[in-house]
Amino acid sequence: MPNNTVYEVSAVEEERAQFRRKEALRSHITSVVSSLIFVALVVIVLKNSPGWPRVKESFFSPEYFAMAWPQVLDGLLLNIRVLGIALIGVAILGTSLALIRMTTSAVMFPLRVVARFYTTIMRGIPMIVVLYLIGFGIPGLGLFGRIDKAVLGTIAVVMSYSAYIAEVLRAGFQDVHPSQRASARSLGLTQAQTMWLVIIPQGLRKIAPALMNDFISMQKDVGLISTLGAIDAVRAAQIIVAKTYNFTPYVVASILFILMSVPFILLNDWYSEKLRKREQTGGMV
Repeated sequence: MPNNTVYEVSAVEEERAQFRRKEALRSHITSVVSSLIFVALVVIVLKNSPGWPRVKESFFSPEYFAMAWPQVLDGLLLNIRVLGIALIGVAILGTSLALIRMTTSAVMFPLRVVARFYTTIMRGIPMIVVLYLIGFGIPGLGLFGRIDKAVLGTIAVVMSYSAYIAEVLRAGFQDVHPSQRASARSLGLTQAQTMWLVIIPQGLRKIAPALMNDFISMQKDVGLISTLGAIDAVRAAQIIVAKTYNFTPYVVASILFILMSVPFILLNDWYSEKLRKREQTGGMV
């Protein structure tokens, strides 16, 4: 028989709900007012700065903005291509390094030593130095002929970020409770099946926010390939600045990188908040 019982909300609960709505409304109004005051203060400070007219013309010129936009946007397409290829390379190499470091097989001992040495060294070298070493070192060997600067930049990004991703993945996989592995093995799953079907899915959920942060950082660092001479968004802006002596193209490049990063930043914030709420309510992560 269907249960048609109707539960009435008590007066106390109604009062609490009304109080929460008032507090939320008050919080939103306060946030809007404080934001408007902050923006107004910034505008006042800028307007009253002695050098603001010159800075405005040098960095926020509508004429140079319109002129630089198509060229910098065309350069950004190279950044996006490099980012897409590097993302695949980092995922493959980073996952491989993490799994190698986690294995306990005696046969894999040499590879574990190499993986540990690699992740330690690469995390200690600045990204710009890796770009120089790869971008100028590999062509200096003379083994492969002329190599496109974008290709060399992609290799450098993959080598640098795979070390960070490997350690994030390893930490996430090892954070899965040992009982999960024992339960999987007791059900007859092999070591490989346990890793791919039980450990990795649970570990990825735990470290998803950290992986998204690394991806956002990689989006920005892809712009460093301009140091090798690749005509990306940053390099295109540099060329225009060198011709016009106006810095507005740098602002154009910044806006394009922000537009590319903001969706993933918002996604990361949303997912992190979702995980936090699930953990607070006792849900399974």
